[in-house]
Amino acid sequence: MKLAVIVFNLGGPDSLEAVEPFLVNLFSDPAIISLPGFVRRPLARAIARRRAPFAKTIYARMGGRSPILQETETQARALERELEHRGAAARVFIAMRAWKPFGRETVAAVAQWGPDRVVLLPLYPQFSTTTTASSLAAWREACVETGFVCKTDYVCCYPWDSGFVATVAELTRDALAQRKGGMDYRVLFSAHGLPKRTIARGDPYQWQIERSVEAIVEALAQEDLDWRISYQSRVGPLEWIGPATDKEIEKAGAEGKGLIVVPVSFVSEHSETLVELDIDYAGLAARAGVPDYRRVSTVRAHPRFIEGLGRLVMLAAAGDRTMTCGEGRICPGRLSRCGWENRWVA
Repeated sequence: MKLAVIVFNLGGPDSLEAVEPFLVNLFSDPAIISLPGFVRRPLARAIARRRAPFAKTIYARMGGRSPILQETETQARALERELEHRGAAARVFIAMRAWKPFGRETVAAVAQWGPDRVVLLPLYPQFSTTTTASSLAAWREACVETGFVCKTDYVCCYPWDSGFVATVAELTRDALAQRKGGMDYRVLFSAHGLPKRTIARGDPYQWQIERSVEAIVEALAQEDLDWRISYQSRVGPLEWIGPATDKEIEKAGAEGKGLIVVPVSFVSEHSETLVELDIDYAGLAARAGVPDYRRVSTVRAHPRFIEGLGRLVMLAAAGDRTMTCGEGRICPGRLSRCGWENRWVA
């Protein structure tokens, strides 16, 4: 059986000239701005035009481009090797949501390869309508437009998958081992934020973030570990879930705590880690009096993480149900927009 695995990620501009069109694509997504298209599209262009100069300064600090495609390529090739090790004749393709390669061109490449089965794999451990569901909807639309039909299964989410949890725990444990003597530290698990109204509509993201962190803390098995969850990357005037990462950094400074910051919703390095955490928040920590600020790497292509993804892919390909890191639907019933329902890919 020829197995095509499609890994989803947001994408990022590959040049400074691509920043504004990238932002147009991002804010044109109905999962981001839930307004009718005739209102959303011109609004997206206006927002992109206004934010582009500032965004360009961010990407200029990373050499003029986002590294996320290169990072995702490395993960994809590592996953191919893992699947080959598991006996699968598999090829891993990349589909980005807001920049190249877009779903339509990936669908064309997959169709040309001619798989017997497709598994959709989001590189978002925690499900959200703004990330995974949006990527799945774009993939479905691209398949309809191109007429591509193939038996398709998908991995919904893996917030406490053993490979993901073990990798984050190992990286965090390494950082804890480098603490300075005589200093109190706090571990700050930082995730990308969402507007409160998105969560209020039944999005399971925040609940899954909390379960991820609980599993990581349990795996760390550090007695009396001081830890908290926070949310970064706020944009716009809406009220966002909290507490905010920058406020928690200021609080740690006021308490004289060293900080070990763990990105818990990102699996690759990009602007939110390389600039927001490593430069902006590191500077904030220094000004706030944090005596020692350390940032843990994302999981990237760590063997344990890739091994976990390979296991999930093989389970999805062998069955006829949505795959998660648990048995069946893992989200509470009150979270009505759980990714378990096949409406996201049907």
